[in-house]
Amino acid sequence: MKKIAAALATLAFVTPAFAGGPVELAPEPTVEPVYAPVAPASLDWSGFYAGAQFGYADIDSNGSGLDGNGFLGGVHAGYRWDFGSYVAGAELDYDSADIDLGGTTGTLDDVARLKLIGGAEFGNSLIYATAGVARASASVPGAELSDNGYFLGAGIDYAVSDRWTVGGELLQHKFDDFDDTGVDLDATTLKAKVAMRF
Repeated sequence: MKKIAAALATLAFVTPAFAGGPVELAPEPTVEPVYAPVAPASLDWSGFYAGAQFGYADIDSNGSGLDGNGFLGGVHAGYRWDFGSYVAGAELDYDSADIDLGGTTGTLDDVARLKLIGGAEFGNSLIYATAGVARASASVPGAELSDNGYFLGAGIDYAVSDRWTVGGELLQHKFDDFDDTGVDLDATTLKAKVAMRF
């Protein structure tokens, strides 16, 4: 009799736990993995490049009347070294022109430049300063003139792909006593550029 009473007491105790059906255990929360964002690889500007340019030139003289403006265009090639956030390089370029110089029947025929370039990277853009030597040739009645000068300027190149860049450049040139004529020439050029990297 005591065994039956004990069994009934146990049954009475556990029955409420099963009265609502089986007990469901709450699932353990799922922890989603956290991935750190991967920084995009920075563009490497190192290597050879070559391309073409087209732009506009404005020429002023020291009161001699040899002033003019017009279009010019040509080709360029160079090499750059990428040091991380900074880039250095050297470039040769050549522009052909046929710009009338007012007051004479003379023209500016061409300009060649040797450039040193230094700049900083901003994403896919390279903003740079440049300086170097320039050689210009001009034609006047009865003579072909040429002389060396210098220039300063700045520009920007933008990489549209791994191999192609587009950009713009502003240069200020100075030619003192051009070919011993006593004429000082200042020339400002603004050009658009496109280049392929190798």
